[in-house]
Amino acid sequence: MPQIPSFDSSGSAGAGGPFLPDAAAMVPSRARGGGAIAVSADGEIEELGPEEALRRIEREPVMLVHAGFTARRIARGRQFREPGPHILDLMELFAFVHPAQTCLPTPEGLARALGIEAGETPEDQALMLREAAAQMLATLQNLALPDRPSAARTAYRMAEGGWAWGPGVVAALRDALGREGKPPGSRGFDIWNELPEWEERGPRPPAGSMPVSEAEARAQLALLAGDDAERRTGQADFAGAASLAFAPRDAAGAPNVVIAEAGTGIGKTIGYIAPASLWAARNKGTVWLSTYTKNLQRQLDQELSRLYPDPAEKAEKAVIRKGRENYLCMLNFAELADRAAMGGGAVAIGLVARWAKASRDGDMVGGDFPAWLAARLGGVTGRTGLTDRRGECVYTACPYYKKCFIERAIRKARRAEIVVANHALVMRQAALDQAMGPVAHRPVKAAEAAGNAEDEAPSGREALARFVFDEGHHIFDAADGAFSATLSGLETAELRRWIRGAEGQRGRRGRGIEERVGDLIAEDKLAEEALAAALSAAAALPAPGWTARIHDGAPRGAGEKFLALVRQQVHARAEDNDSPFSLEAETMPPVPGLMEAAAALDDALKRLAAPLQLIADRLRARLDDEAEDLDTSTRIRMDAAARGLDRRVRILIPSWRSMLASLNAATPEAFVDWFSVERLYGREIDMGMHRHWRDPTIPFADAVLEPAHGVLITSATLRDRLVEEAEDDEGWETAEIRTGASHLAVPARRAFMASPFDYEKQVRIFVVRDVSRTDINQVASAYRELFRAAGGGALGLFTAIHRLRAVHERIVTPLEEAGLELYAQHVDALDTATLVDIFRAERHACLLGTDAVRDGVDVPGDSLRMIVFDRVPWPRPDILHKARREQFGKARYDDMLTRLRLKQAFGRLIRRATDRGVFIALDARLPTRLTSAFPRGVTVHRVGLAEAIDESRRFLSGGEAELAPAKATP
Repeated sequence: MPQIPSFDSSGSAGAGGPFLPDAAAMVPSRARGGGAIAVSADGEIEELGPEEALRRIEREPVMLVHAGFTARRIARGRQFREPGPHILDLMELFAFVHPAQTCLPTPEGLARALGIEAGETPEDQALMLREAAAQMLATLQNLALPDRPSAARTAYRMAEGGWAWGPGVVAALRDALGREGKPPGSRGFDIWNELPEWEERGPRPPAGSMPVSEAEARAQLALLAGDDAERRTGQADFAGAASLAFAPRDAAGAPNVVIAEAGTGIGKTIGYIAPASLWAARNKGTVWLSTYTKNLQRQLDQELSRLYPDPAEKAEKAVIRKGRENYLCMLNFAELADRAAMGGGAVAIGLVARWAKASRDGDMVGGDFPAWLAARLGGVTGRTGLTDRRGECVYTACPYYKKCFIERAIRKARRAEIVVANHALVMRQAALDQAMGPVAHRPVKAAEAAGNAEDEAPSGREALARFVFDEGHHIFDAADGAFSATLSGLETAELRRWIRGAEGQRGRRGRGIEERVGDLIAEDKLAEEALAAALSAAAALPAPGWTARIHDGAPRGAGEKFLALVRQQVHARAEDNDSPFSLEAETMPPVPGLMEAAAALDDALKRLAAPLQLIADRLRARLDDEAEDLDTSTRIRMDAAARGLDRRVRILIPSWRSMLASLNAATPEAFVDWFSVERLYGREIDMGMHRHWRDPTIPFADAVLEPAHGVLITSATLRDRLVEEAEDDEGWETAEIRTGASHLAVPARRAFMASPFDYEKQVRIFVVRDVSRTDINQVASAYRELFRAAGGGALGLFTAIHRLRAVHERIVTPLEEAGLELYAQHVDALDTATLVDIFRAERHACLLGTDAVRDGVDVPGDSLRMIVFDRVPWPRPDILHKARREQFGKARYDDMLTRLRLKQAFGRLIRRATDRGVFIALDARLPTRLTSAFPRGVTVHRVGLAEAIDESRRFLSGGEAELAPAKATP
């Protein structure tokens, strides 16, 4: 049994500092084969082999930084048990002492966050961990520390729940617990009593229409950049072009749309903030800045501090806005806190409590919530159990409604000048607005239908009239997700749960429709009968345990029987059933029985929709009939419930029924249908039918662009330049097709600003011609030696996760023996954003990743000096791609997508005028026609691996390459 850590509770600041545990501090060593360096409480330094280090972690209290992550690095591929609750994780202590503050989960990151020296060697770092622990425990004794009584109560409950740091933290805060030395009653996690309430404010008047001139935009840019900033002609030109999107609209349906490709290094973020902020302040309106990645949202938040240097003003005028599934739900938290107080998950809930009190906005996904803590929540409920992603909100019936993070963000966004959102949120709102209108055939996912339109964005089209879509090259993919539909097991089971609740599942909270609206329709006989009918009809949808029953060949109900036959057809028609990856198949011709099963499911959905609609109608009738008597709280609940029902009846169910009907007729020409079996690590997790637009920019243009007054769409990778196109004004057709601008009645304005970098001097591009792409050992060897040649600062990009893992397994030990830390998406127990942050902070680190890393990395300076692609990033040849390929130009469409991916990846390499970088493709099949993805004038050298290694080392060390002349990129 693991030992319980002992603490010095004397309060003296002896050699170890106050309340420091009698435990060793441990960090991974750099020895061959793994292991660790440990420093005992007496200062004795030991070098441990991996087996001994893992044994101690398993049995003894040990100080680690991010226990699971560190144990993996010590193990170096060996089997080990996840560290237990006896481990003293310094990330937990930091999150308690400094909640909602940034700290990378590494020794260097911890030292940087605390303002102490990390040291160069593992021995130094292990010693530093003890210093860090002592400093944080001493901080808790500081009487000026905010909320010490609240912190003490929370720590006490966490200690009761077995927190390894608990005894020392409680001892440091004991004076704040009062005479009793413990919290009164069950207090400790009840942070809702200490959160401020939001207040309703009157509606904002419509925004004005006064324009922003190019000269004004340039002047505002200069003001924001500051007197000491370098004057960039391209950035000023970009700001001037962006101002055209803020001109007044001359006719309905004719927005001012500007498509601007601004090369890397232009500084487009502040370039469009300049005219956007002027327009918003001048017209008392709101501009929505939409991004695709969380990384850019964070960058925008930082840039807005230039516009609003006063934090109070920034909090009022600039808001980061996301879907409600990103925010902490106080009702969910309170229920889990009650459970934790009785002995379940007290440590994780306590850390969430500390964070929630200090959080800027309650955003658990990409905000100030510690990303590493999400894994810690897995033993409690997972992060999703603390957010409202199931459409269960009871609004004013919730006792925490006036303190709700989501409601606060919604109201702030209604009055803000700048709202930083994401493409998914903006398009989801637009999809709902469209689907709730006269056009009912547009496919919308259940997640979108479950969302509350009032929750997702300000009501009224006027509030969504001015947009900037940064990372505009992702509009096609974002629209593809927003305007699609899925009739699957998970989606239909979710609708059943929304109607019938958790149905007795232990440990799952689920408020069914009866709990949400039962009291609102009491004594309304028609509505009560409809509720009973809806509960009965929903039984035809997949019930808990549906996956096991389908796998066992014993489906129950219309929904499960349809899914079972879909699964049968996919397995019968798929080419490789033994593959661990997801499978798909055409919908036609159907296997025997599928048509009958589809008809039965369609009938069940029809019988479900009628009573749901009746309940919505009766709620609205009561709103009308009792307008004089209903209190505000009840009106809000009734209106929200009616709209939630409407969305399912008018959007979700008709979308599914339309898909089922096409099995007996034909898929509408604008759409693509197919069946799939979704797998995760070889295990089947879902199955069903999908419907996507062939061209998703059609509904995007219809729902977002046409109703808007002005839209700026910008990116560094909008145009696809072909080899034979020699002028910089070519490639716009691709940009307009991918952004939806080609569907507008009035042509979009175009603007191009080239990168200011001297790529001929700053970059070398190599295509390695003698590495077999099918031999993973050769590929791994190439990565290992290229990363060594670069001395770190290298990013490895992969087109498949299984190859990434295989390469990681082969190169992690030799790289770390060479002093190069290797991190990997899909391997390390950290989210992508945190991995990128660590990579950015450590000059000699290397990182392996896939698409999310390729598109989300912003690493200026020396921390990224080499990019290695394992293969040409061709698009995946699935059913949807096959249909789009036919529509958009066949082989030319494939080339376009691949060039844009190469162009996006290359754009990560050079971010400053002083950067140097090497771009390497380990695929000799890279055709010349794709090299137009790279900047003009840069030579693409096709060389052997040895030559690429040697020349990369020479170039990155400051020397000039000695390669024979080769043809430059046209």
